[in-house]
Amino acid sequence: MLESSNRSLESSRHSTVARGFGQVFGLHPLPTVLTLAVNAMLFGGELATFGALVPLGFLVAIVLGIITYKAQKRLYADDDETAMVKAMAVALLTCIPTGLPSCLTVPAGLVGFVHTIRKR
Repeated sequence: MLESSNRSLESSRHSTVARGFGQVFGLHPLPTVLTLAVNAMLFGGELATFGALVPLGFLVAIVLGIITYKAQKRLYADDDETAMVKAMAVALLTCIPTGLPSCLTVPAGLVGFVHTIRKR
């Protein structure tokens, strides 16, 4: 059991190195820009709405997660598991009822942009 676990860990390390930093940590620019725009629209004026947009934020986060998953699979060539993790992270950050700091998504978007440009 321990030996197969070590082989699995070793193969995942090799696959991570082979895929590269940009593929592992990058988001395609489309969901990055969409996440920032949606978050600014939903929670930019949260103080004025007194939390009325929070339920809408949950629904929008689910839709944004689905869009991110599909974009990562189709446009960024992520495997199912990687695309799902990135989509869940985007959905989680979106449903938090506060303005999203750009320091969370812009670096991933920049990595994704550079990765996309290099692939061409």
